[in-house]
Amino acid sequence: MKRANQFDVRPRSAKEREGFKRWLDASASLWNETNYARRQAFLENDESVWDADTGKLEGKYKGVLSSSVAQQIIRKNSEAWRSFFSSNEKYHAGKLDEKPSPPGYWGNEEDGRILRTYVRNDQYTIEYGERSRLEVPIGSELKDELGLNRNQRLRVEIAGDPKWSGEQGRLELVYDELADTFRAFQPVTINESRLDSPLADHSAALDVGANNLVACTVSTGKQLLYEGRDLFGEFRNITERIAYFQSRLEDQKKTSKRIDRLYQKRTNRRDHAQDALVRDLVERLYDEGVSTLYVGDIKGVLSTHWSPVVNEKTHNFWAYRRFINRLESVCEEYGIVVEEESEAWTSQECPECGEREETIRHEDSLTCPCGFEGHADLVASESFLRRQTNAVGPMARPVYLKWNNHEWREHHGPPSIAVETTANEDYTDRSTTPSGKVASVETQDD
Repeated sequence: MKRANQFDVRPRSAKEREGFKRWLDASASLWNETNYARRQAFLENDESVWDADTGKLEGKYKGVLSSSVAQQIIRKNSEAWRSFFSSNEKYHAGKLDEKPSPPGYWGNEEDGRILRTYVRNDQYTIEYGERSRLEVPIGSELKDELGLNRNQRLRVEIAGDPKWSGEQGRLELVYDELADTFRAFQPVTINESRLDSPLADHSAALDVGANNLVACTVSTGKQLLYEGRDLFGEFRNITERIAYFQSRLEDQKKTSKRIDRLYQKRTNRRDHAQDALVRDLVERLYDEGVSTLYVGDIKGVLSTHWSPVVNEKTHNFWAYRRFINRLESVCEEYGIVVEEESEAWTSQECPECGEREETIRHEDSLTCPCGFEGHADLVASESFLRRQTNAVGPMARPVYLKWNNHEWREHHGPPSIAVETTANEDYTDRSTTPSGKVASVETQDD
């Protein structure tokens, strides 16, 4: 069973900090060059992605990264492409509703310059104590810059107590430029007899939407609902401000520092709430003893009750693929398997009689001629789960959660229904039309 320890990484000096950032930046550059060569082969040259000259790229960056780290970056990229090909086969076989995209690039400025690298499990050491420390390999070129001899590794202080001990896995190191923080994630393989959680034999299913970001049903009968109206409203407000400032640009200009800062602010706030939601959700599922989590395709959910304009904006607001990637990463820490399955019709299907055509969905409610009435998103997650397993217990009172800009807090009752969404969207659209320029959510956030 895999779990993960997390640490804050704290370089001791400005020189060490800049060296550490350069190491991570070189990792992003190697990933991006490797990925570009493979995307070109796949999309334009009709060649095999495995024909890209990764050996040449490894040689280009090993002076900063070290050979072992450069190899790990290329191997991680290979894993991403194999995952893409696997998802692509499922899509063409009709097992996935959303067409997968090839692996993307690291360290985009609009994402707040989130950099990362990976270190092989036998190439780093962690020592715990009053001044816990992490040692990682770096290339000879970077060693010279930092005044290290050829036998030394880069040593940085870390903070945080390890929750798990066992066979260490590949280390992931992340730098978030907007938050100006370094983090380390250490996967650990432990014996199942040492787990302090309930027996992990339950399942859960997610319904991902817009008014409510996530509705989740667990086979134990527990239900969770994460409300998203305020977050979506804030996202749209910033989008309006971006559009306003875009309308004031000279015709030759495409952006400005103010607009770039707004894009970063919008993305960072969304990602912060999304990451906190994933962490909160997975910890709750872990405590429930969940071993398998089923997720579906947001496209089918949105198209049932949202206008095309709202669909487009919500896809970018929610950044579904980013959400799934983050969800899979955190679930891996807790030993939970994520499986993507079709959730078609779950938002319209009555759980009592199975009716689809005659049910009525209005805002957050789902009603059926048979007399059933319930919360549409929670019903959808329950129906989705029952398609995957018959072992679902009676439903308990749902837990409602709302974002307070710092964490997801439980509320005693369901969120209130907002005003008609399409009316709000019409107003937003009018504010962006005079100049013909709009806040492009497609290119900035995905």
